[in-house]
Amino acid sequence: AGDQNVEYKKMVWHKDCFTCSQCKQVIGSGSFFPKGDDFYCVSCHEHKFAKTCAKCKNPITSGGLTYQEQPWHSECFICSNCKKPLGGKRFTAVEEEFYCVECYKECVAKKCAGCKNPITAGFGRGTSVVNYEDESWHDYCFKCTKCARALANKRFVCHNGKIYCAECPKRL
Repeated sequence: AGDQNVEYKKMVWHKDCFTCSQCKQVIGSGSFFPKGDDFYCVSCHEHKFAKTCAKCKNPITSGGLTYQEQPWHSECFICSNCKKPLGGKRFTAVEEEFYCVECYKECVAKKCAGCKNPITAGFGRGTSVVNYEDESWHDYCFKCTKCARALANKRFVCHNGKIYCAECPKRL
């Protein structure tokens, strides 16, 4: 009588006897998590049971998101370039780095040898890419220098660094 106590599910402990099953520190009247017959302080519960962020490796205690079956803190799932959060937004992954659409276009995407704009398959018009001798084109930009005939998936000739349809070099 007279001692402070802790009651939980019709059981009673002296305040100093109510301890964490993991670290043995007194929980007393503080926050705790029950697991079976054990009780855990907040810190031990986080380290033992919480999901761990794929980036920072710290426990995720609230919120978070999942990408490719891995848990992430919302503040850790960010664009590698501008650091804006990517949760719920369109993004792309390149060699384990994540980029928002804008940064991908600016910093990562190849530039079309025809129109000089970024080639962003899946982020707008045209999803096919033509590659030839270390250069890339949108499929709709790969056309004859002389007659502008579309050349994607067609025979072409390269003359003095320019692309021509099979007919136009005969007229040069």
